Amino acid sequence: MTSAQRLKNMLGGSAGNFVEWFDWFAYSAFALYFSRAFFPAGDQTAQLLNAAAIFAIGFIARPVGAWLFGAYADRAGRRAALTLSVALMCGGSLMIAVIPTGLGLWSPALLLVARLVQGLSVGGEYGASATYLSEMAERHRRGLWSGFLYVTLVGGQLAALLLQVMLQRVLTEQQLYDWGWRIPFAVGAALAIVVWWIRRGIHETHSFTTASGRTHERGRAWALFTQYPKETLTVMALSAAGGLGFYTYTAYMQKLLVNSAGFEKPVVSELMTLLLFVFMFLPPLAGWLADRVGHRRTLLASFGLLAIASVPVLGALSTATQPATAFVLALVPLALLSGYSGLSAIFKAELYPAHVRALGVALPYAIAQAIFGGNAETAALYLKKIGHESAYFWIVAAMMAVGFLATLRLKDTRQHSLIHAELET
Repeated sequence: MTSAQRLKNMLGGSAGNFVEWFDWFAYSAFALYFSRAFFPAGDQTAQLLNAAAIFAIGFIARPVGAWLFGAYADRAGRRAALTLSVALMCGGSLMIAVIPTGLGLWSPALLLVARLVQGLSVGGEYGASATYLSEMAERHRRGLWSGFLYVTLVGGQLAALLLQVMLQRVLTEQQLYDWGWRIPFAVGAALAIVVWWIRRGIHETHSFTTASGRTHERGRAWALFTQYPKETLTVMALSAAGGLGFYTYTAYMQKLLVNSAGFEKPVVSELMTLLLFVFMFLPPLAGWLADRVGHRRTLLASFGLLAIASVPVLGALSTATQPATAFVLALVPLALLSGYSGLSAIFKAELYPAHVRALGVALPYAIAQAIFGGNAETAALYLKKIGHESAYFWIVAAMMAVGFLATLRLKDTRQHSLIHAELET
């Protein structure tokens, strides 16, 4: 395979991740406008809570999507799973864009169905794309391309936020309430069609094609826990720590700066946008560095330093008074977290053989994310409400220590990788 072909495949494999997360975060960003249309009864808080409940159900669907698509990717191929996942996301987004809002209970019911479709798609996309990039990347650049997956994830979130800012400037508030909220979902559906067309032309990976002799064992979920229990528990532990860290230092950070530090909401919005923009470039840099110093060493440094820094950094952020100070303090844990983010895809993929790899990458990760990542904000806000906010800081530090201990059980995948062995056959 030429370098140009490999690059095309890598871009095609990761582009869908951008679309998936654009659509995923567009729901959260524009719920302020469409919640009134789907839930007209009650005040704004009740409307937003109803929309948030449907958003949470999407999280529940992600492990199911990870299981279904992971098994499908191991049986039918990485390319087939990638094409189907982005097609599902297109369908879910297009459905939200065109759902009538005057059908009584049918309108929120259709919104729920569309959100479930999106949840299944997002749950399946990560495992398929992470596996595809890991198997397609050159051996000495796997960390770099693993980190690029987070560029598309954060880039999708930023694109949704920027589109919201643009629409707020060109449309009136009433227009956004009436029909403007449909625009991002139509845009997401159109982008998904483009990526679907691109993915139809990408190559299948060598690792999958050479595993064709084990068709009866492909995509067996039980095999993760019976034949590869150590690997599966390790992936779950690292994903739990990394997921809690990601949602703490991105999603909850906004609430911390508003509720505890007392910053104005517009200031925090600008601050978080800048932080996410900077963070978007850090995982590939960390992955590139890990390709040179070792994947295991990078993960140990990431979790070890976060275990030490989390309590003092979060405590300082809760009492920060200057935006510049808050920016620097918030950037420190994000920079440390990039060591995990940059290798999130590759260290999972290299632990499993090809016939269960996509499922092994997707399912334990999705379960850990649903439990720890999805509940990070809820736990933090509850402890804040009962007057024990600092207890959450110690929980974060403890989970980072769990990640450090789990990493100690890993071999350095630069030398010990099942993908390496497959490529040599």
